[in-house]
This record gives sequence, C-alpha cells and structure tokens, in this order.
Amino acid sequence: MTATITALRADGLRAHRDELAALLLAVVDGGSSLGFLAGLDDRGAAAWWDSLLPAVEDGSLALWVSRTGGDGRIDGTVSWYRETKANGRHRAELRKLMVHPAARGRGTARALLAKAEAAAARAGVLLLFLDTETGSGAERVYRSAGWTEAGTIPDFATDPAGRLHPTTLFYKQLRGAHG
Repeated sequence: MTATITALRADGLRAHRDELAALLLAVVDGGSSLGFLAGLDDRGAAAWWDSLLPAVEDGSLALWVSRTGGDGRIDGTVSWYRETKANGRHRAELRKLMVHPAARGRGTARALLAKAEAAAARAGVLLLFLDTETGSGAERVYRSAGWTEAGTIPDFATDPAGRLHPTTLFYKQLRGAHG
C-alpha cells in the first residue's frame, strides 16, 4: 500500500494535534527513542506538538504526515528544522521520523524521508543531518536511503525505559539534488 504524504501547516497541526499525539504515544510506547520517556501521557504528547506551532508558523520547521491505511488516519510523520544562524542557513536537521508500529514495513518511513529530502533540496538546503539510536531500525532506513554515517556518540540519550544508548550521527548532502 502506498503512503500518501502531505505537508502540514500550522492550521493542519492544530486540527490534527490529538491524532499526532496518539501517534507519538504509540511510537514511544513501542520503545522508539525520540527524546521522550515511558509514562508520556496524552497531555504531554499534545503539549509537545503545540510547542512546534511557532516554528511551523514562521516556516523554520517543515512538517509532513503520511496516511497509508484505508482509514485515512495519520500513521507517520517527519520534519526538518532549518538553521537560523547566518552561517548555517544552508543546513537543516531532520527530526522525528516516526511511523506507527502497526504501519511499519510498508515503505512509509522511506516515503516520508524522500518527501522531506526533496522539499529540503527545493528550499535550497544543501545539507541535512540527524541523530538516531545506534542499532535501531531507523539507522537501517537512513543507510539504505544514502545517508552517510558521521560517527557514534556513546551514552548520548536514554530510551523510553531510561537506559543509556549510543547515537549515530548521519548526514546527506543535497547539492546535486536541486541543481
């Protein structure tokens, strides 16, 4: 089944906040390391999405959602944040690529990633970077999509259960992707 990927502006973020909060909870409950700990509740997840509104409104955060199932529900998301410092406006950090555990294995992560990369290239971004838990499924997705490993940092972050894990840094140059 092919994912339908759409950009989400501030009004869409407001309208779908509770659905996005449910997605975040499912992914964290599934053990994915996204910067949240076990015990995250609906209110906390919704508040996190609300905290993104100013950046989505001013255009520094670009956000996409996927719908893969026939029910039209959001089952994945990805975003990138464009650096605002004068010496870094050519780069953006890929953030929070997440796919609902029940929707994995359908190419949704790759479709979201491709959409974010293409939009970044069109926006003049020359370099994307990210960090992800070493050994995670996400790490395999980035490698297979042509991202380059830059290194690993030990004990960088905890998983939802509070255990320290290393993180792997990745980057992708987009220079050839837009001209």
